Amino acid sequence: MTDSQSLTPNPQPLNPNPQRIAYFDCYSGASGDMALGALVDAGLPLDVLREDLAKVGVSGYELSTERVTQFDIAGTRVRVGLTGGVVHERRLADVERIIESSGLAEPVKGRARDIFQRLALAEARVHGVSVEAVHFHEVGGIDAIIDIVGFAIGIERLGIERVFSSSVPLGHGTVASAHGPLPSPAPATLELLAERRAPTRPMDTDAELVTPTGAAILTSAAEFRQPTLAIERVGVGFGSRELPWPNALRLWLGTALDDGLIADEVIVLETNLDDSTPEQAAFAMERLLAAGALDVYFTPVYMKKNRPAILLTVLAEPARAHELARTILRETTSLGVRFRTSQRMVCPRQSATVATVFGPIEVKIKELGGEEIICPEYEACARVARERGVPIGAVYAAVLRSGLEPAS
Repeated sequence: MTDSQSLTPNPQPLNPNPQRIAYFDCYSGASGDMALGALVDAGLPLDVLREDLAKVGVSGYELSTERVTQFDIAGTRVRVGLTGGVVHERRLADVERIIESSGLAEPVKGRARDIFQRLALAEARVHGVSVEAVHFHEVGGIDAIIDIVGFAIGIERLGIERVFSSSVPLGHGTVASAHGPLPSPAPATLELLAERRAPTRPMDTDAELVTPTGAAILTSAAEFRQPTLAIERVGVGFGSRELPWPNALRLWLGTALDDGLIADEVIVLETNLDDSTPEQAAFAMERLLAAGALDVYFTPVYMKKNRPAILLTVLAEPARAHELARTILRETTSLGVRFRTSQRMVCPRQSATVATVFGPIEVKIKELGGEEIICPEYEACARVARERGVPIGAVYAAVLRSGLEPAS
C-alpha cells in the first residue's frame, strides 16, 4: 500500500475527460445567425440541426448554409428563408409554448427558454411594462426562434459544457425597429449587457454590431472572460451585413487546461412551505433531484402567524431553472418560487475506484492547489459496510488509507 499522500508509479491523469469549452471571439459583434453559423462551421452537422429543429413544430421557413469568404477569411453563413405564414409578433408565453411542446431534450428547452426570458425581461424594463405585456417583434419571428433554439441545439450536440465570450464591440447611430428608429445599440441590447455587467468596447461605426438576440444568447450562456483552453477547432459564422472588415463571429472550440478552481454560476430557487407534510416535502426533494437539481435542502423557519415552516432551497444549472421551478410548483403547496443567480468555486474532480482491505471501492478524487484528495462516496461505503457487517466509519478509514492506489 502506498503512502496516503503519494501516487502510483503510472497514475491516471486527474481529469481524463476535460471540460469541453466554447469561446466566442466577438471582434465584429454578435447576432443569432452569426452564433448559429459559427456552431455549424465548428462541426454541428446541418442535417442534425434540421432534424432537431423539425421537433419544434414551426413551419414556414427553409434553413440553408453557404460558404463565405471576406477579406480572405472563410466561414459559414446560415440563412433562414421564410416561405410563408410568418407571424411577426409573439408574447413570451407564445414562444414558451412552442418550446415546451417540442420534442427537444430538456437541457435544450431550458437554454432556449432562458434566452427568451432574458429578452422579455429586458424589453419589459425598456418599455416600462410587465413581462406578460411584452410583444416580441423582430425577436419573435421564425428566424429568431430558429437562431435561438438552433444555438441551444448546437451547444448540446457539440457537447459544450461551458461557454465564454470576449468583450463586445458597440457602435453608435440608430437602428430600425418596429417602434421606429432607435438609438444604437438597441435599448434591449444595452439592458441585457448591463444586467450581466458584460464588458464592452467602443467601435467607430454606425452599424448595429450586437443585436438583442445576440446579446441575449451571450448574456444567458457565457462567462465574459477568456479561458485557458487547448483549441481543437475554430468556427467562423458570418452575418448578413457587409462591413469594412470581416463581419464574423469566431468560435474557439476546445478543452479546458486550467486545473485550478473553476468559477461557476448557479441558480438558487427558494420557496417557503408552511402547509406541506414531511412526506410531501421528502417526495418533492426526490423529484427535484431526479429532474437534475445539483442540491436540495430544507431549513426550519418561522413564518407569519408564528407558524413553523420549511424553507426549500434548490441549487440548479441555469438551463434547468425553469423546469425545476415548475417541479416545485407541481410537487409542493407553493404558489411561487424566488430565484437568484449565485457564484461558486468548484474543484476539478473525477470518479475512481481504489483498492482497500475491503476490496475495490468507488471514490471521488478532487484537486486543490495541485494536491489530490480522496473523497469517500457514501453509497459505495454504505454498501460495503452492509455486505461486510462492519461500521461505516471503518470503511471510510480504509478508503482514506488507500492513498489513491487504483483497484486492480
